[in-house]
Amino acid sequence: MAESTHQGHLGAVYASKNPEEISSHYDNWAETYDSDMSIAGYRHPSICLALLTRHLPSGASPLLDAGAGTGLIGEWLNILGYRTVEALDISAGMLAMAREKGVYQALHQMALGNELPFEDNKFAGIVSAGVFTTGHVGGEGLDELVRICQSGGVIVLTAKKSLLDTDIAPKISQLETQGLVSVAEQTEPYVSMPGEAGTEPSCGIVLKVR
Repeated sequence: MAESTHQGHLGAVYASKNPEEISSHYDNWAETYDSDMSIAGYRHPSICLALLTRHLPSGASPLLDAGAGTGLIGEWLNILGYRTVEALDISAGMLAMAREKGVYQALHQMALGNELPFEDNKFAGIVSAGVFTTGHVGGEGLDELVRICQSGGVIVLTAKKSLLDTDIAPKISQLETQGLVSVAEQTEPYVSMPGEAGTEPSCGIVLKVR
């Protein structure tokens, strides 16, 4: 059976060796990303939205969509009453698609894992769907998200289970020991793309910032 379009793009993204390669692959994928991921049954955005609405009141602002891609979550956040949202993504092509949806107050092209150009305690909530995964971002991306999230705010993210066990969970434990966060909720493992064979399980996690 021929490889599907989204499998080809995903393979290229996961095989990337540096942020520039990741950005380039996402740029090339941007125009068909929404339809490809719909075919794959992509679950991360829905899981993040469900967790966010359980832990952050509608209308809380501002929010950051960290790894916004084409703006899938941004559209749904707007529908659910979170209308002051900024987008961050590594790919200019993806952000161009997100801009067309008209749901973000600002768009920032940059990679998680580096220093972010936001003041301390800026955001009431942060959502990051599908970013903490192979070839993208590990536990090193959490420090800056914690810094820019308000006390009492939440960080909602998905993480590939293998990366969670080996890298992200130890980082979260460190942040808990430092008194910076607590784990408010963690889902059971789930398959993020039922339409793609061999997808590793992931978990959704809610961190409450102290």
